[in-house]
This record gives sequence, structure tokens and C-alpha cells, in this order.
Amino acid sequence: MTQSNTRKAVIIGCGLVGATSAFSLMESGLFSEIALVDVNRERAEGEALDIGHGTPFYGPVEIYAGGYDDLIDADIAIITAGTAQKPGESRLDLVQRNVAILKSILVEFSRRPFDGILIMVSNPVDVLTYVAAKITGLPRSRVMGTGTMLDSARFKSILAAHLHLDARNVHARIIGEHGDSEFPVWSMANVSGIPLSECLRNAGIDEAEKLMERVEHEVRTSAGRIISKKGATYYGIAASVKRLCEAIVRDEKSVMTVSTVLEGEYGLSDVALSIVSVIGAEGIDSHLPAPISEDEHRRLRESADALKAVIAELSLD
Repeated sequence: MTQSNTRKAVIIGCGLVGATSAFSLMESGLFSEIALVDVNRERAEGEALDIGHGTPFYGPVEIYAGGYDDLIDADIAIITAGTAQKPGESRLDLVQRNVAILKSILVEFSRRPFDGILIMVSNPVDVLTYVAAKITGLPRSRVMGTGTMLDSARFKSILAAHLHLDARNVHARIIGEHGDSEFPVWSMANVSGIPLSECLRNAGIDEAEKLMERVEHEVRTSAGRIISKKGATYYGIAASVKRLCEAIVRDEKSVMTVSTVLEGEYGLSDVALSIVSVIGAEGIDSHLPAPISEDEHRRLRESADALKAVIAELSLD
């Protein structure tokens, strides 16, 4: 990250996700500058003005409509630009349209020195994280996608509701693709170190397998249900962006499931998907070797294969 007395974020894309992320970052107090970049300059200006009017309630931060030159001294660049997912459409259906948009953005990166951390938010996030890493040539530790951070949060909140517990005490993760082939790591799920089986028994839940199937279905279909009812998801992902930036700016060494290009982890390579990673000031510090079960390992390979099939259809020239 750029060494200076200021901290600067650049958000590229001022749609619902970009604007909500900007608002969340304004509330956080993490940055002294937030530059908003959008193909529609007036939209960026309007969002900057609107969000900036909230700073007296939170603290000083300069929020403005910027341009790609703002990348030069940015600590973190967050890409949310892209076309929205339509009702009934999978995230992978978005790929061709959003890869083209991303490539046009990355051309601007190539024309300027960028020494910060790149966070991909646009969907399909795993494919776009892979494309961003390949085209920019940045170290893989400094290119990541929000991946299954939100899916894991949904998993925790839904499971906590069934257990009648605080979601912050539920330790459970979704890994793999941020999409149809994602899956929960039940073998590691616990509540403050207490095995999940004990917590289910304590909650009077006898048919654990049926509950697990129900929870997994709810997690996987959450985005689709939200999109069908209100057209888009943005609050949850904005919270994920803020949390990821917190871990980076504060050098927290926090454990998160972010999308990253694999280089041999779990026997997989040349694909980006979410695994358990440690996040700090330099981006991805390391990957924790989570002891997943044989069946979960199989599902991770299947998730990687599904993403590789999409990547194989892309032209990255």
C-alpha cells in the first residue's frame, strides 16, 4: 500500500453497489479520501455530494468524483462496475458482458502506476478476479475478490436464527465459487468452539441433516430471492467491502473467505475461487490449510472445474 499520512480509496462504478460501498466506507472513518469514478461523470458527482453531506455525522473524509489518475496514489481500488444480474439469471451468465467492461477499466490501470490493493466486487466475481490478476500482473496477494464473504455471512445469520444465537458467535464458512457451486464447510462449523452437533442438540433440533439441507438451500438462493423482490442486492455486499477494507487498513490478520487465484492450494491452480485466507496490510497474507472433509474437497474441485470451463471460453488478449 502507498505509504503516506492519508489513506485513499478509489471506487470504480457508482451504481447501487458502488454508491452503497462508498457510503459504508464514509461511515467507517477508514479513509481520508474516497474518489468515485464512473463512466457517467454526473452520477459520480451526485453520489459524492450526497454521501459527502453525511460527513458531519461521522467524521472528516473528502469524497469527490474523480478519474483514473486517482489510482496513482490510491491504497485500495474497488471495482464494482458492470451490468446487473437480472431475475432468473445466474452470475455466470453475466460473464461476457462484464469481462468486456472490466478489460476496458484495466486498460486504464496499465497506463498508470498502481501500487495498491485491488478488490473485485463485480460479478461473476471469481472469473473477474482471475481476469484482473492475469491482465494487471499484480502480485496475487494484492488482487482479491469479495468472493464468498457475503455468502458466509448469510450462512452464519441463517444458522444463528435456527439456533437462536448471536450470529457473531457462529463460525461457519462457504467456500468455492460465489455462485451455484459454492458450498458450506459443515465439517468445521462451530459456535464459539462448541461443535455444531452439540448446539443443534441443545436447540432441540433432531433432524440435523434436514436442517443442513434447508440452510444450504437458503444461502444459495438468497441473492436470487432478493433480486426477485427488489431488483438488486447491495447492502450486504457493501458491508463486506467495508469489512475487507478494515482488515487491510488496520493490518488485522483477519480470517476471511476471499476469492484468490490458486497456485496449488488443495491441488488446484489457474483458477480463482474462495478459500480461507488471512487478510492484512499487504492484502492476502496467507491461506489457512482448512482441514476439509473428502466430500468437501470433491465439491471444491467441482466448483473449480465449473469456473475453469467459463475461463476457457474467454479471450484475455
